[in-house]
Amino acid sequence: MKKKITRSAHCSLSAVTVRVPGSTSNCGAGFDTLGLALDVYNRVTLVRGDWRGARAREQSDAVGLDMVDEAAQLFFVRAGVEEFGFTFHIEGDVPMSRGLGSSVTLRAGVVAALNELSGARLKKDVLCSLVTQLEGHPDNATPAVIGGFCVARCDPHTGELAGVVRKAIGPELRFVVVSPAQELETKKARGILPKELPYFDAVKSVNSAAYVVAAILSGEYHRLRHAVRDYLHEPYRLPLIPGAQDAIRAGVTTGALTGWLSGSGSSVLCVAEPGQAAKVGRAMAAAFAAHKLKSRVFVLRADNSGLRVTARRR
Repeated sequence: MKKKITRSAHCSLSAVTVRVPGSTSNCGAGFDTLGLALDVYNRVTLVRGDWRGARAREQSDAVGLDMVDEAAQLFFVRAGVEEFGFTFHIEGDVPMSRGLGSSVTLRAGVVAALNELSGARLKKDVLCSLVTQLEGHPDNATPAVIGGFCVARCDPHTGELAGVVRKAIGPELRFVVVSPAQELETKKARGILPKELPYFDAVKSVNSAAYVVAAILSGEYHRLRHAVRDYLHEPYRLPLIPGAQDAIRAGVTTGALTGWLSGSGSSVLCVAEPGQAAKVGRAMAAAFAAHKLKSRVFVLRADNSGLRVTARRR
């Protein structure tokens, strides 16, 4: 049974490339709520082509075919434009399964590229809603689309994105991300979380999350020092990653303001002033090395722009 097409948009573009920033989510205790875009990127290119059967199945890349197909189906339904075939390609520096939003870069990139190719012209708030629906939570989805530090709220019954508060992050902060040579799939990291929490663990986590949000929104970044205290997910996930807890502790001891498990891991992140960032990164990498894990260090700034189209071809 064919879907009902409510609108058909004409666009003469044959290919589009979208650059999407990676992101860190949770920011400690802000589980499924807080996210921050970082200046590490993937580029997603869609090229119009013949489509027979499952969308994009002729693409040579084996990565993310199901995610691409799901994103395309949702886009065409929500945008109400006529379906067309395409192939896709993704490249860039956001590592997979490391807690830096690699899946969001693909989903958001596909949705944004289809928005251009179809001429639908959906605004970014609608793209945020689409990507949140695809991800199942808004913490990575919203900063990937609109950039900056995002506090997002979803309807507790439907899961629909209900609002986002966004704040640009100034140049006074560096985000030192250390990714060990160990993948950690989000599905596995979610599966280990308990179904119930001690009441006062929840209270302590709310206290920390609220304080972190206040410090960032006010621009009083010095108040982030030792501010992250999470009891919702980090105590259960950090033991899955040898050296992760030690790496956060080493970064803070060396001069970072605070630190957290990036998303569900395996990357960890410390927030530092520019002059401290390099030595913080070395200390964090050394902590992983002590557990016989190689790691990659990123010294990043916030991305305050979100996704953007970088190439169009007619």
